[in-house]
Amino acid sequence: MVHIKFSQLRDTGIYECQVSTTPPVGYTMIFSVVEPITTIPGGPELFIDLGSTVNLTCIVKHLPDPPLTVHWTHNNQEINYDSPRGGVSVITEKGDITTSYLLIQRAQISDSGIYSCSPSNANSKSVAVHILNGDHTAAVQKAPTLAGFTFHMLILAVTFKHILI
Repeated sequence: MVHIKFSQLRDTGIYECQVSTTPPVGYTMIFSVVEPITTIPGGPELFIDLGSTVNLTCIVKHLPDPPLTVHWTHNNQEINYDSPRGGVSVITEKGDITTSYLLIQRAQISDSGIYSCSPSNANSKSVAVHILNGDHTAAVQKAPTLAGFTFHMLILAVTFKHILI
């Protein structure tokens, strides 16, 4: 009997067991190692309207056993489900695929930030949540682009040309 402790992806392959009989007998086996995968659909950034419900879903696949716990954090702080803010809850369904839902009702600007889902026996996953005020300005604010820079330079060049003439 062969035992592989702390298996890694590189251990995947074909293994053969040979029995020393005449003639020799061999048994071939395919050994597959799969790595657990943690995902948060919709990420890496989510944009949520102020006052609506934030629904973050953490999916964990390819585990030998369901995680004992799935912890959620907000900006590296454990989420307190009993805080005075209220309206924050988690539902976790364990099985071959474990799914944990973080629900935040009546989203506030202070709910913006990095949320992380950390299963006890798999890698964690994070998503950036942006709570938008009613006019959605946060969604359209971007760093200046080269095209915008060129446009401003063109206006300056035309203005200087008119001043010099």
